[in-house]
Amino acid sequence: MNNFINFWQHIPEHINPEIIHLGQFQIRYYGLMYIVAFSIIYLLVIKRMKDENFKLTKVVLQNFFVWIIMGIMIGARLGYVLIYNLNYYIHHPIEIMLPFSLTGGFHFTGLAGMSYHGGLAGIILASILFCRKNKLNFWSMADLITPAIPLGYTFGRLGNFINGELYGRVTTMPWGMYFTQDPTGQLRHPSQLYEALFEGVFLFIVLWSIRKKKSLKGHFLSLYLIGYGFVRFFIEFVREPDFQIGYITGFLTMGQILCVAMVLCGTALIIFRKRFTKKDSSPPAFLPPLIRSANQRCGAKAKAKRGGGF
Repeated sequence: MNNFINFWQHIPEHINPEIIHLGQFQIRYYGLMYIVAFSIIYLLVIKRMKDENFKLTKVVLQNFFVWIIMGIMIGARLGYVLIYNLNYYIHHPIEIMLPFSLTGGFHFTGLAGMSYHGGLAGIILASILFCRKNKLNFWSMADLITPAIPLGYTFGRLGNFINGELYGRVTTMPWGMYFTQDPTGQLRHPSQLYEALFEGVFLFIVLWSIRKKKSLKGHFLSLYLIGYGFVRFFIEFVREPDFQIGYITGFLTMGQILCVAMVLCGTALIIFRKRFTKKDSSPPAFLPPLIRSANQRCGAKAKAKRGGGF
C-alpha cells in the first residue's frame, strides 16, 4: 500500500507536458486536450441531433462550433488579462494575444493564462450573436449543446493536470501529489482532478440524464451555471489561489466570487424565463439587449415553425 501511495504522489513528476519541442517552439498535451474536448462535444451533439429530432444541419452546427471556439479562446484570454493579471498586461500589452513572451528574450509560450469564466462569457456572447445572425432560437441551441459541455471540459482540466498547473493547497492527505511547478515542493491537493471529476464527469452525468425532460426545456444553460458554480465554489477551498491575487475577502478567492455570480445569474435566468415565457411578453428593459432579444425569440418559438426548437 505504501508503495502505491508513493507512486501516486509522484505521478506529476514523471509526466512530460510536451509532445514536440523544437527550439522555442513546442506543442503541449494541453492544446491537444482542447481538440479532444471540442471533438467529444461535437460528437455528442451530433448524436442528440440524430436521436432527438433536432432540426439542425451539420453545416450549421459546424459553423456554430467555429464561432464558439473563437468565442471561448478570445473570452478566456481576455478574462484572464482583465480579471487575474491586468497590472502585468497593462505594461506588456503586446503579449495579450501573441503566443510568446518578450521578457528576458523571445520565448514561445502559447496563450499562457486562460480564464474559465472569461471563456464562458465568450461562448455565450458568440452563441447569441450566431443565433441572431442565423435566425435560430438561442435557448434551444443552448439546450442542445449544454448537456455535452461538462464532458469536454473534463479534458481541459486533465490538460491542466498534465501541465502541472492550477494545483491545490498544501495537504497531509495520502492522495495528495507533488507538482514540479510548486516552488515549495510540498504535498498538495490534485485539485485539477477534483475539478475534472465533479465539474466534468459528475455534472455531465446529471445534465445528460435529464436532457430529454420537457419541463426543463429552455433552462439547461441556467442549470449548468448553477451546477458548475456550486461545485467549483467548494472545490476552490482546496485549490491554491492565484499568487498575484490571493484572497479577496480574507478567505474567498476570485474564482469563488465568480462562481457565486454564476449561481445568481443562473437562478435569475430561470425566474425571468419562466415569468416572461408564460406571459409571452417582452423582458424588462434592464436586461442586456442581446439577452432580451434571445428571450423574445424564445417566446415566439411557436410562430417560428422551424421544427425541433430551431
